[in-house]
Amino acid sequence: MKGIYIYTLTSSLHNAQVIDETSKTFLSSLNCDYTLKLDSFEDYGTHDLDVIFVRTGGTEGIFKSLLPELLHSTRKFYLLTSGHNNSLAASMEILSFLNNNSLSGEIIHGDAAYIHDRLTTLVQVGRAQRTVAGKKLGVIGAPSDWLISSQADYAEVKSKLGVEIIDIPMSEVIDEYNALEKMDINSPLAHHTQDAVISKNLIGAERIYIALKAIVKRHGLNGFTIRCFDLLTAVKNTGCVALARFNSEGVVATCEGDVPAMLSMLVAHALTGLSGFQCNASTINPDTGQMLMAHCTIPFDMVDSFKLDTHFESGLGVGIVGFSPAGPITVFKISGDLTRYFAAEGTLVKCQNEPGLCRTQQLIALDNRHDSKYFLTRPIGNHHIVIPGHCKNLIDEWFK
Repeated sequence: MKGIYIYTLTSSLHNAQVIDETSKTFLSSLNCDYTLKLDSFEDYGTHDLDVIFVRTGGTEGIFKSLLPELLHSTRKFYLLTSGHNNSLAASMEILSFLNNNSLSGEIIHGDAAYIHDRLTTLVQVGRAQRTVAGKKLGVIGAPSDWLISSQADYAEVKSKLGVEIIDIPMSEVIDEYNALEKMDINSPLAHHTQDAVISKNLIGAERIYIALKAIVKRHGLNGFTIRCFDLLTAVKNTGCVALARFNSEGVVATCEGDVPAMLSMLVAHALTGLSGFQCNASTINPDTGQMLMAHCTIPFDMVDSFKLDTHFESGLGVGIVGFSPAGPITVFKISGDLTRYFAAEGTLVKCQNEPGLCRTQQLIALDNRHDSKYFLTRPIGNHHIVIPGHCKNLIDEWFK
């Protein structure tokens, strides 16, 4: 169930009518959509955000008596207080009790604007966590040999995120691809190029997309990562166009069998509803915080325009030269064991198309130039995800 659900704790010593009136005025001032459950806690912990509104003092014992029941559905408690009728004092006693018992919580207190923003953030993160739980991701062909730090602990991912990861042999994709050999296939991108070689390669790129679509359907996948360089030798083409399309369609898809990049993109999409650009850092200036990020594919819904080229390293297949609008971005990555993450905000200064690099190239300036030193001291692999907009606060809240 979605949205903010508010449960109440109220001492019988206070005048019920007065408390109801002050509560109504307080909640209305927050300018949030919510469902008021009062003291009916039966479905507590089943929504995007469940909040306990401590309306008065003298409610500490009521909370303690409810705790065994509430622990069946949550391990963190959000205590909303208006500051009236000793509600803050009671909330502090309750939070201290939780901390003494190795449980976590937070008192949501302040002016109406602060509380509104805090509830909005928490419900967005709660919704994202519920969205991610139950997803199924595929690793097609295993991580590329050079990704020596980019695996993941499937059991930990299942335990902490509720996400199932399965291994799928590359042979399934090749078999699907070969089965399309005699079909008359046209690429929807054919009008984007006049180059005869790329026009021919687009047919193979479309076959890869159709083959992967069959895999996604067969295994019920919400996303996948593919050992895409194997396609260069097997079918003399790349997955760049296919991945750009899948991400635009809401199916998370990453390159080179990079599982942490896939998980990062899944979380980012759940939090923001936006696609992410999986890329390598090509150059970094620690003094200025400027970075050049590049890769040969980018989701089509992240660009204003694009051109088609060959894949950079091989000169084969079809790569994408994407041009995204300048503006705020966030750089993000989760480690495969889910114990670390990196998130830094910045600005996409411009996109370029210089020789000697992967085809889509983004010049990024980090807001805090010192964040660039992370890439040179403790990076989480080589691939990172660039997300449109500033969303570090959401990512930080997720990992709390």
